[in-house]
Amino acid sequence: MLVLFTDTDTDITPRRAAEYGYNLISMPYSIDSKTTYPYVDFEEFDAKAFYDGLRNGNLPNTSAIPIEQYVEYFEPHFAAGNDIFYVHFSRAMTATFENMDAALKILKEKYPERKFYEVDTKAITTLSYAIVIEIGKLFKQGKTAEEMLEWAAVEVDKYAMYFFADDLKFFKHSGRVSGIAGTMGNLLGIRPIIHMSREGKMVSIGKEKGRSKAIARLLTYMEELGDDIKNHSIYIGHTDADQLVEELSAALKVKFGDDIKYEVVAVNPTAGSHCGPNGIGICFHAVHR
Repeated sequence: MLVLFTDTDTDITPRRAAEYGYNLISMPYSIDSKTTYPYVDFEEFDAKAFYDGLRNGNLPNTSAIPIEQYVEYFEPHFAAGNDIFYVHFSRAMTATFENMDAALKILKEKYPERKFYEVDTKAITTLSYAIVIEIGKLFKQGKTAEEMLEWAAVEVDKYAMYFFADDLKFFKHSGRVSGIAGTMGNLLGIRPIIHMSREGKMVSIGKEKGRSKAIARLLTYMEELGDDIKNHSIYIGHTDADQLVEELSAALKVKFGDDIKYEVVAVNPTAGSHCGPNGIGICFHAVHR
């Protein structure tokens, strides 16, 4: 039997995970030395309360899962005779997968007949979410691990995401975005435009003054790179930015038609710790990232 795994950094909730049969690994964040594990320490993510905390001065940190915890996640399934297929956020953004690899080395010695497959979405948050959902659909259709890996080998690089956020201190604190000027003034209304690269990193690729111009820039990328937009789902990810969601979704319909399909996704708190509140992005099927 094949067992699916993903993690909370892909924005998937327990409810959505259950629709596709995913087991969920919780990626932690810490505020004032208190570590929280999403959907372990709380049942539902209160995005407004979390991002209001960031607006009021909270500056979270994130950390890797220890080796022992990965063993606890995976061993029961190996012991039951199951193989594991893990669709996860970008290896290029964290050291946590070094711990996972160490855990798998331990488990492989104990369960040498068991197989572990993985898909690196080379992304985080909403872009990872899109890929997790698509692989979940394949799994429900009865596709094999090899067939899902073949799909991912082609399609992972055909999902793109572009986004921006208001407060650059979170990017500066996390150090997760390359090409960004940490001193870029919020008072100037400058929004850096960021995308997920083919290497699985967040990269600043330009800037716009004002939210409306930044939203228009996101749609320009979608118009230039979008592939078969009407037949693929679009995902709007945001960090407690309901007004921006309304503005972006309205602009999306004007640009591509009222029949455009999209889903609004709340960015999880661990990843949201890196970009802060009032951020928004759009994920779509593309000719390339």
